[in-house]
Amino acid sequence: MSKTSRAYRDAIISLITTIEEKEQESIDKAATILAKAVAEDRLINVIGPGGHSNMAVEETFWRAGGLAPVNAMLDAGTNLIHGAKRSNYVERTPGYAKAVLDSYGITTGDVLVIVNAYGINAMTIDCALECKKRGVTSIGISSTSFANFVPKDSPARHPSGKNLYELVDVFIDNHLPLGDSIVEVEGIQQKMGPTSTFANSFTINLLMIRTAEKLLEMGIQPPVWTSANMPEGDKLNKKYEEMYFPRIKHLR
Repeated sequence: MSKTSRAYRDAIISLITTIEEKEQESIDKAATILAKAVAEDRLINVIGPGGHSNMAVEETFWRAGGLAPVNAMLDAGTNLIHGAKRSNYVERTPGYAKAVLDSYGITTGDVLVIVNAYGINAMTIDCALECKKRGVTSIGISSTSFANFVPKDSPARHPSGKNLYELVDVFIDNHLPLGDSIVEVEGIQQKMGPTSTFANSFTINLLMIRTAEKLLEMGIQPPVWTSANMPEGDKLNKKYEEMYFPRIKHLR
């Protein structure tokens, strides 16, 4: 194993250990909200407003071992498959989030999990502000490192200069290190080895597991997907498919 690969491995282990040790209280609060929503037959709406943050949303959706009532809001505007720079432009467009939330029918009484590694772009902040306007409970997964470092007048920011962690009802810090990438490679000025996908995915999976535990405490069997590639996977999933196909856009 090379020096750089060990450095990357050790940094990721340290990162996920920090999340697990420091965010239990916030995760517990957020899980209580999500479990209540599922108990009331509501969906867990999840959005990753910007570029690679969409991967954290995909991680929760139609996933072996994942909760079935997850409404993944996979807007094409920020999906990298339609253009990386285009995604960058869209996530910085004020007002865009309103149309996305409208198209997914997010309304009073709903809950929305907003996952964005940096927590500062226009779409992210508008998601949080729209939640306040609509009476939607918001849960934010992001970092404070970028939020507290990036100047208020940066073009990467929402015009208000607000940070996600300041606006949501419950905030879970993913402890993303400033700069995202953490491995120094000799001869390359820019560090390599990004961490944001690990941070976002680990954090949101902890949240989903704790939500399932909360449901069990309420006497409710959590609706969890089985891998469709496992024997009888299709059979076990069928009841959830029938339950959620009419309600979850991207299951169909």
